[in-house]
Amino acid sequence: MLWILCLGFCGLLPRTQADPGALLRLGMDVMNHEVQSAMDESHILEKMAAEAGKKRPGVKPIKGLTNLKVKDVKLPVIALSFIPGVGIFQCVSTGMTITGKSFMGGNMEIIVVLNITATNRLLQDEETGLPTFKSEGCEVILVSVKTNLPSNMLPKVVNKFLDSTLHKVLPDLMCPAIDAVLVYVNRKWANLNAAMPVGQMGTVKYVLTSIPTATANYIQVDFSPVVQQQEGNAIQLADAREVLEFPKDYATGSSQLLLSAAFLTAELALLQKSFDVTVRDRMIGELPPQTTKTLAGFIPEVAEAYPKPKPLVTQIRINKPPKVTMKMGKSLLLLHGTLEMLAARRRGRAPVSIFLLEAHFNLKVQYSVREDRLQMATSLDRLLSLSRVSSSIGTFNEKELTGFITDYLREAYIPVINDALQVGLPLPDILDMNYNLAELDIVENALVLDLKLD
Repeated sequence: MLWILCLGFCGLLPRTQADPGALLRLGMDVMNHEVQSAMDESHILEKMAAEAGKKRPGVKPIKGLTNLKVKDVKLPVIALSFIPGVGIFQCVSTGMTITGKSFMGGNMEIIVVLNITATNRLLQDEETGLPTFKSEGCEVILVSVKTNLPSNMLPKVVNKFLDSTLHKVLPDLMCPAIDAVLVYVNRKWANLNAAMPVGQMGTVKYVLTSIPTATANYIQVDFSPVVQQQEGNAIQLADAREVLEFPKDYATGSSQLLLSAAFLTAELALLQKSFDVTVRDRMIGELPPQTTKTLAGFIPEVAEAYPKPKPLVTQIRINKPPKVTMKMGKSLLLLHGTLEMLAARRRGRAPVSIFLLEAHFNLKVQYSVREDRLQMATSLDRLLSLSRVSSSIGTFNEKELTGFITDYLREAYIPVINDALQVGLPLPDILDMNYNLAELDIVENALVLDLKLD
């Protein structure tokens, strides 16, 4: 008894999101587009019309009307509205001409304008865990009916016949169209929880936190993404200090995708090894020659240790997971690692370490979208700190290297980071979403993609 009471009480508690991740808000703009596309792709009304005249097992012929055929199906006009907590109410307005041999002899034409209405309930498939729409309560409402029969010819008999005939024909003919269209819509959720690669380093999977929720203005889909290394180890998302919420200044009916800074941080952890680099080039961009002679201009002790210039070898290792931060309009990538300068030696001998520094620096991040991937491009924001870990040339003031290291990071290291980031971070594969037109906004602790239609 106690556990039943506990379950009942816990059900009253407000729902919290276990992991910060991603939120998707599907407005009426997207849903209208998807349902209309499904209707166009399926050609379902035309198919239903073609099937109308065929004999079907278990379906009795209509008394008084033979050789039934349907033609001249009008292009449907679709109107949708959200039903909070349920899904979508759908109304399809269309028209057609029904022909056949009437009980009075001769050919009969019935020109019908009608509305098909149904509730598309949003559920979660028990086998796949994916969202799915299921129609219920389908009704066919006659807007107008015209025939080629004279209006004064037994009007009561004719009207009764028409009413009886249409109410028998239309629901069986039209309501399956709603179900068939939803099959096309539901297929577009099929790849939502598939694992998507991030280069060769791992995968990202968008896992639903719960059944999507319908409100008066949109459907919200909450994700707890799974970020997994190639070896199979999952990268945990950092705890969120604040509940993720969409900004309130987007147009009613529009659609957005929100990606938390914690989620992007977990994804970049997959690329951490790609941020390690060893540079042996003597000439790099606008930098002076990378030799001990150039380095001695900042640290005189280098000239004493290496009176004859030696080429430099530089190793940068990122020893802490990269971290993404976001404030209104600005995003930074925080990197913490070591920078070691070594003097090269001839005849294949290993280079000799001159010094090892611990370095902490920030990169500015610019976001864009290419196809179904989020792209990031970085530039150096600033070098935050340098501290000496070891040195083979004795003590020196590492602060004297600030300008030299800053220029080095900008010219030699940032291109490596940007090259590694070209793999892109996968966006959720949902409803054939075209992300290319999205407008991107950096808000507090999140990136928002304001989704646009073609």
